[in-house]
Parts: sequence; C-alpha cells; structure tokens
Amino acid sequence: MSAEVTRSTTRRARAALGAAVAVCAVTVALPGVASAEPAGARGAGVERISVAADGTQADGDSADASITHDGRRVIFSSSATNLTADAASAGASVYVRDQRTGQNQRMGDLSPIGPPVISGDGEYIGYAHQWITNVRIRQYQMSTGRTASLNCSAYTCDQASLNTDGRYTAHVVRYPRQPTFGQRIEVQDWNNGGANQNVAVLTHSKPSKPSISGDGRYVAYQDGQTEDVFLWDRTGATTSGPIEGPDKAAALVQLSDDGGKVVYLSGSDTYVHDVRTGTAQLLPNAKGVAIDPTGRYLLYAPRDTSGPALTLRDLRTGTDEIISDQPASAGTDAVSTGGRDVVFQSAADNIVPGDTNGKSDVFARHLY
Repeated sequence: MSAEVTRSTTRRARAALGAAVAVCAVTVALPGVASAEPAGARGAGVERISVAADGTQADGDSADASITHDGRRVIFSSSATNLTADAASAGASVYVRDQRTGQNQRMGDLSPIGPPVISGDGEYIGYAHQWITNVRIRQYQMSTGRTASLNCSAYTCDQASLNTDGRYTAHVVRYPRQPTFGQRIEVQDWNNGGANQNVAVLTHSKPSKPSISGDGRYVAYQDGQTEDVFLWDRTGATTSGPIEGPDKAAALVQLSDDGGKVVYLSGSDTYVHDVRTGTAQLLPNAKGVAIDPTGRYLLYAPRDTSGPALTLRDLRTGTDEIISDQPASAGTDAVSTGGRDVVFQSAADNIVPGDTNGKSDVFARHLY
C-alpha cells in the first residue's frame, strides 16, 4: 500500500454523532434523473416501497434498500414475482422504484449476492452475483441498455461502493483458490477504459469493506484481520490510520460523501471521526447504520431493545426522530440528503395499513 501512515488518537465524547458513506456491488443508469418533488407533494409519513405499480402487495420478501441523494429512487432486492411484468418466477431480483411515478424496474436477470447499490445521482446501480465458481460485480446502464462487469480477471470481486456519479467503483478482490494471497481493495475508473487503481493489499482472507467519497478521491476501508479502519487519499497517495487509534478494534460503517467523516463501530459504541481535526464524536450504546450525504443526519439502532428499532439523529442539534418503533433494520445509503427520507426493511404488519402479505417489506419514512 502506498505511503505515509498517520495515527489519530484524540477523541471527544458527545451525545450527537456524525458521518459516512459506503456500500457494495454493480451499476446501472436510470432515465431522466431529476430533483425530488417539492416537500409538500409527498408529505411527511411512511409508505411501503415494495409494491407493484398498482399498489398490489409483494408476494415475496424484500430487503436491502438504498436511496438516491434526492430521495426519488430506491433500489432493493426482492423474491417477489409480481412487482413487474417481467419478474422472475424464482430467486431474488434487483428493483429500482421511482417514487415520483410509482413505477418499478427490474434490473437484469441475475440474482444478487449481498445488497445492491445505486449511485447518489440515481444514474447507475450495481450488485454482485455468482459467476461460475466466482463472484462478479455487474453494471447496468438503463439509458443505453449497456452492461459491463468489473475487471476481476479470474478472481472474485464484491462489496462494491459507488461514488456519486457512478464513475468510480471501489471493491474487494479476493483469491478464492489461493487464500494465502489474501485480498486487495481496488478502485475502477469507468471513464478510463475500466482501469483499476490498487488502493491496498491486505494479506489475509477476512472481509474488508470499502466506502468511497462522492468525488471518488477518498476510500475508507476495514482490515478485517487486524480490525482497523484506514482512509486512503487517492489524490495525495497517502493512507491515514488506524483512525480509531492503537489497541482498539473497529468496524467500518461509512465514509461521508465529502470524505470528511468516517463512521465506525467499536465495542457497543459508534464513533464519527473528523478527518480534518482528527477528533471523534461518540454515540454510546448505539449501532451506527447510515449517514445522509451532508454528514449531518445519522441513522442508528439503539442497543436498548426496549426503545425504537431505528432513530435518526440531527448531529448539529442532538435531536432524535424515531424512524421505526417496530422491529426494523437498514443498510448504508439509507438516508437521503438533509435527512428527508429514510428507507428500511421490516416484517412488522402494522407500519402501514392493510399489510397482510406476511412478508418482509421495504418502507420509506418521509420526515417533511
């Protein structure tokens, strides 16, 4: 791995927390990306996303939702066979729902391995899938119908993270037939003939998780064997970390869209590392889940099981908004800009009226 490694050990404990961005998978362009409708058009409340265009309930389980920065499009996986006319009769598929039109689009014929992802501007989606004996990351471009796979050669690649416009894909490359080779983190530039830049070589076989900033400059990743989190500056060719300091285990959640904040877990707590100051904010006894693109709103799961399942915190004011008081879970990229929308999954049947399908559904809570 390239160069100067610095360590940050200073921290501050606060009730309000901060930032990130991460993910995994392939890519697809979506037609006519536009800004989200005015706040009053949809209004505050919660709606079920995993339904057919006519509102028919999904006949299979749905999960793994992510949302675009403007809140217009939601990507998720589902085993349902009635969400689109071309839905598969068996196995999971990836869908994108346009919240403005209420239409779903099925993305490819391959079953996803892990959560699918969508670029922040809604132009591309991506997901990992089985390819013979390996795993590949497949990209789709909806406006042209073109598809492409990451340049993984004969190896396995997964856990992709897309930057805002989908140009850069950070991902993990593994050597399944030669585990002693460990794995590496790469960034693929789709505008440069699919050229790969090696971010880090990790001489172990435990999972690592990359998360790329909106402009593609920074990549946060986790060394699964040492349980450390690092930040790579692709422009300066420098690596900082472990950002949690020495003698402390950490697991990456997300890197913020501007590359300024890294959210990570350590023990039962969540920390937000400020890249500029080298300090960290603490949210005790909570599991950080996702951060909005501005780094102001943090979605977290309180570890106190008697409370709500998911809560959104305004890190500037320290105020909380309950997202779900029923059992629920969410992944990275679950919060739109400004904390306006949050997507999550739940098998509860009382989040919206008339939920009788007995399946896990994807929901969106609109806060204003």
